[in-house]
Amino acid sequence: MTHLLNLLAAIALLVWGTHLVRKDTLRVLGANLRKVLSQSADNRFKAAISGLGVTALLQSSTATALIISAFVGQGLMALPAALAVMLGADLGTSLMALVFSRDLSWLSPLFIFFGVVLFISRQGSTAGYTGRILIGLGLMLLALSLVRESAHELTQAEAVRTLLGSLGSDRLLEITVGAVLSVLSYSSLAIVLLIATLANSQVVTLDVALGLVLGANLGSGLLAVLTTMSNPVQARQVPLGNLIFKVMGVALMAPLVGFWINRVHPTLPDAATVVVLFHLVFNGSVSVVFIGLTDVIGRWVCYWLPIPVNTGLNGRQRHLDPSALETPSVALACAVREAMHQSDVVETMLGGVLEVIKNNNLALAQSLQKMDDTVDELCSDIKYYLTKISREALNDKEGRRWTDIISFTISMEQIGDVVERILEDIENKKIRAGREFSSAGMAEITELHGYLVNNLRLGMSVFLNNDPRDALKLLEEKTRFRDLELQYAANHLNRLTDNTQKSIETSSLHLDLISELKRINSLICSIAYPILDSAGALAPNRLRSSVLNP
Repeated sequence: MTHLLNLLAAIALLVWGTHLVRKDTLRVLGANLRKVLSQSADNRFKAAISGLGVTALLQSSTATALIISAFVGQGLMALPAALAVMLGADLGTSLMALVFSRDLSWLSPLFIFFGVVLFISRQGSTAGYTGRILIGLGLMLLALSLVRESAHELTQAEAVRTLLGSLGSDRLLEITVGAVLSVLSYSSLAIVLLIATLANSQVVTLDVALGLVLGANLGSGLLAVLTTMSNPVQARQVPLGNLIFKVMGVALMAPLVGFWINRVHPTLPDAATVVVLFHLVFNGSVSVVFIGLTDVIGRWVCYWLPIPVNTGLNGRQRHLDPSALETPSVALACAVREAMHQSDVVETMLGGVLEVIKNNNLALAQSLQKMDDTVDELCSDIKYYLTKISREALNDKEGRRWTDIISFTISMEQIGDVVERILEDIENKKIRAGREFSSAGMAEITELHGYLVNNLRLGMSVFLNNDPRDALKLLEEKTRFRDLELQYAANHLNRLTDNTQKSIETSSLHLDLISELKRINSLICSIAYPILDSAGALAPNRLRSSVLNP
């Protein structure tokens, strides 16, 4: 019993080490890996090579599948190119299995020691995350050593030999067991290495081990499908296509297990090498045979998983892709795209205000007010999506961007509320009351409105590009708008003094309107502060101390 517990603990340690390597590699190189994958979308062979390289670093084809699914879900990569990436990704995991099957246990203490030193001394930095990667690699090598020792002890137990020996009578059972283990461990790489160790220790026969390897490959494809079950259709297409490749590959290679044992086994030094080479040949064969069929498989997937006509809020495609949460840089990009849509809705609301004022368009006013519900819903969705991104996985720059998105989203939601309030006032105090602004007052409101729309567009550009120069220009517009608001308020009071009838009737609405427009402008200009603060362009205090303390 003790030896079994030791084996289970060693397997858990192997899975955990793989998880650390995958997670922190995404932290350190996530943006660069995303760039490499996106730039290879124009050629299926380049896509396969990029998938191989990225997965060799991540130690997980499932992680690559989630990244690629996010790309397809956002329309950044075509489905056939994504399927080619996955063929390369599966080959990458098999190459890493070949590397880790060698006895590299002497590297384990070195990796763990230097990794801990880096992590403790440089926490929260790139060097600290690199240290965590080294710790993960060290734990993987240590776990493999423990698996070998525990498996050797288990070979002495007759009950264990009998239990595992029963798998040899049914190839389908072996494939099923391998697939289940791969899904439960969340890592086909860990399971293939475990199978190689068990075969080398003679805990399982070579024939059973190769059947389990086929199942582990099938399980990795099934795992990606299960992981993306709740995602949009576009994000689920890549895992399904990859699973089809796996199924066809297993059907192709299962009859060749006997040939591999009889012809290849005698030329190799040990059973572990036989297992990992079989794993490599399996994925290499699938890549070579099926890379020319990515377009065909893509059409099959699109037929089985068609994209609905209306897939999101108000019949549009949503950008908040759950599969992107594994890669913070990709998830932040999704949130930015959704925030830009929210600002587009706000711009439509704000732009329609002038039409309502000029033409007393009651139907348009009510339509624009309903759009505020969309703005509020988008705000809630974006904030909830961002809270699901691990803050620990964000570097300093990404952490600031996370905060900027939250701030921008809240500002847009508040602007939507102000616009809705303006429209209600116009409807109740002007349209239904049958009142009109004076020609001079209408001209002032039109001018303020034009400035406001331009400032909103500039604010959207500042948020999107993080340009300090545009942010500074936006703050300058705040001062100009404030001066205009004060001037036009004074002009209105002068018209009241002159007993201008229309100005008297709309006085309350007029002053409230220009005050609300000023509030909207202040919310827009608040977008500039985080960008200027990051650039070190903000003074700590705007007060002149010499005036207060003469």
